[in-house]
Amino acid sequence: MIKSFFYILLLIAVVTTACQSPHQSGEKNQLPYLNASLSTNRRVEDLLNRMTLDEKIAQMCQYVGLQHMKEAEQNLSKEEMEKSDAHGFYPGLHSTDVANLVEQGLIGSFLHVVDVKEANYLQSLAQKSRLKIPLLIGIDAIHGTALVKGATVYPTPIGLASTWDTALVKKMSVETAKEMRATGATWTFTPNVDVARDARWGRVGETFGEDPYLVAEMGVAMIEGLQASASPDSFNVIACAKHLIAGSESVNGLNGAPTDLSERTIREVYLPPYQAAVDAGVFSVMTAHNELNGIACHADKWMMTDVLRGELGFDGFIVSDWMDIERLATRHFVAENQKEACYQTIDAGMDMHMHGPDYMEPVQELVKEGRLTEERINESVRRLLEAKFKLGLFENPYTDAEKTDKVLFQAEHQQTALDAAQKSIVLLKNEKNLLPLAKGKYKKILVTGPNAHNQTINGDWTGQQPAENVTTILEGLQAADPACQFDFQDVGYNPRHVTQQHVAEAKKKAARADLAIVVVGENSFRWEWDEKTCGENSARPDISLAGLQQQLVEAVYNSGTPTIVVLVNGRPLGTEWIAEHVPALVEAWEPGSFGGQAVAQVLYGEVNPSGKLPLTIPRSAGHQLSIYNHKPSHYFHQYVTGKTGPLYPFGFGLSYTHYNYQNLQLSSQSISAKESIHLKVEVTNTGQRTGDEVVQLYIRDQYSSVTRPVKELKAFRRVTLAPGETQQVTFTITPDMLQFLDKDLKPIIEAGEFRAMVGGSSRDEDLLSIPFYIK
Repeated sequence: MIKSFFYILLLIAVVTTACQSPHQSGEKNQLPYLNASLSTNRRVEDLLNRMTLDEKIAQMCQYVGLQHMKEAEQNLSKEEMEKSDAHGFYPGLHSTDVANLVEQGLIGSFLHVVDVKEANYLQSLAQKSRLKIPLLIGIDAIHGTALVKGATVYPTPIGLASTWDTALVKKMSVETAKEMRATGATWTFTPNVDVARDARWGRVGETFGEDPYLVAEMGVAMIEGLQASASPDSFNVIACAKHLIAGSESVNGLNGAPTDLSERTIREVYLPPYQAAVDAGVFSVMTAHNELNGIACHADKWMMTDVLRGELGFDGFIVSDWMDIERLATRHFVAENQKEACYQTIDAGMDMHMHGPDYMEPVQELVKEGRLTEERINESVRRLLEAKFKLGLFENPYTDAEKTDKVLFQAEHQQTALDAAQKSIVLLKNEKNLLPLAKGKYKKILVTGPNAHNQTINGDWTGQQPAENVTTILEGLQAADPACQFDFQDVGYNPRHVTQQHVAEAKKKAARADLAIVVVGENSFRWEWDEKTCGENSARPDISLAGLQQQLVEAVYNSGTPTIVVLVNGRPLGTEWIAEHVPALVEAWEPGSFGGQAVAQVLYGEVNPSGKLPLTIPRSAGHQLSIYNHKPSHYFHQYVTGKTGPLYPFGFGLSYTHYNYQNLQLSSQSISAKESIHLKVEVTNTGQRTGDEVVQLYIRDQYSSVTRPVKELKAFRRVTLAPGETQQVTFTITPDMLQFLDKDLKPIIEAGEFRAMVGGSSRDEDLLSIPFYIK
């Protein structure tokens, strides 16, 4: 009996040891991949050698979150889901089935998880799997982790780019990473380093504008802020450079439509931001919906493997965009079925599938058939495991939910969001110094327009935020001038729903007011997808004000009351009539949580506007590619009807003070192709207010073997100047600024004349110019 009892105890001990998790087995017998003191490479290889093929492929599989699935199941049909790029579920696969897959170690990543409790629950399911590999949870934290309720919403990227303040962008990115980790996310699908050259495209506001250098600088600042940590062998969160490549200049302005561009344009315009991102250590890249020159981007081995990895030196992982592997068969028709689509994308260099089933089984079959090798799967899995190790997920996959509310929308983050909003606002017109407004001067002010009093100021990639966390423009005005009577006319939040009755009523109200402020633009409400006029998948065939907004502005203006127009929008709008008639025009973009306060502070002069346009504003959709860095023959002829050229140029933005540029000097007039020269210029604030000026350096190669742009941005400096103050600003012109691609697309610096131009915008009349020569 005693002997039998002993064997029972022994059996229990053996079973307990066998079932014990690696985390429970003690320091002495700890598996190498769980030992944080070992190198990341050794930990990756140890874990990889313990994994089955199924467990490896699982790391390449991503699914949407369980709560997202449940909501989509209720609101979408299968057909609607297949067309959607924002909502997803899996017909025939219940959310409980997905949970079971996690417990079996058959899912490696999730997206659209916006609740910390769900994030922790999913990680707890992963801890039940054999190897207890934690999940990589991604979210579109494009300008703050704004899909999460209660998060800080910063200005959208086009507004951030208007600040020309890389330190500020890095700071808000550090804060975004903190809010992400506090809600369970460790990977964000940003920055979008697409170069935006078509205003019809709905996602312009998600980018940093039209210039490769400015896009690169802003993208690097965001990557460094998101990924930075105390240790070089770790990540704060993982950033993602997207979308590879050139979907921002499709043939018709529609998201996902074909792109047909020369290799020269790809290399000169679209690849430089990716090179900068790779140099900054970005650890993930997302491929684009579109095809490029007949090759679907998700099957483009030349771009993913030869260029991105081979030429640019990228060593992180590549993730597909939403369901775009499936679309190799269903949209592009380059694969006969899903299995062939999986083969094409993995062979091209893909590492992770976004999202859902129908990936594991085809890849299993492809390996068994020998079309894909297990070593090719290992390549992807190594990168994905490296990310998880460097994020510290093996040490602690969970988030302290009790601290979440203390991190979200904390005072420091609020101040950064306000600073960013203030600096992002661009003053486009200020006739007869109508602005700034004097408090108490106007007894009654009409405020109207579809963007005056709602959360359209938050832009795309946000969820509906608590009302107390968002200051609307009307609320900002009321706080700025409490003694004034603000007569608010509500015309709804959808610009397409402005009616003739609204227009007529606005004219009457304006006639009875001392001043009118009309807040028009676009609607990027993600939570009411069908109402959108801007944002993801919301391209337009024209760039005029949607609906009756133009008539609304004209009616108010024709009342005879002094009128200010404030634009809230995610793409440049063709507002030529407004620019010619209305005395004051303000471009606010989508300024975020404190946008209303920032707009009011600018209008009332509490903040001196300092934003500069990160793109050219065209007059109309017919003026596409009104880019500043065009070729010399771009305007050889003029349009026979209407004006030629942009409405407002790249780099432009007014202030309540004035700046004078003088004494432009070079350290040398003639140098070799390997030398650098120093350029100095004096900038003086000649007005009565302290202000920030963005000093911009452009360079032109006067004569070259291939045609070159009339000017290209090469550097910029943001300076603060008190009234009467002069600062000397110095730039170093380095050889790489003079380099271009020759006839064979090889980098070269040619001898001859160059011209350096410095000023407050890209407009010729705003620039001082000086020649120099390469021997």
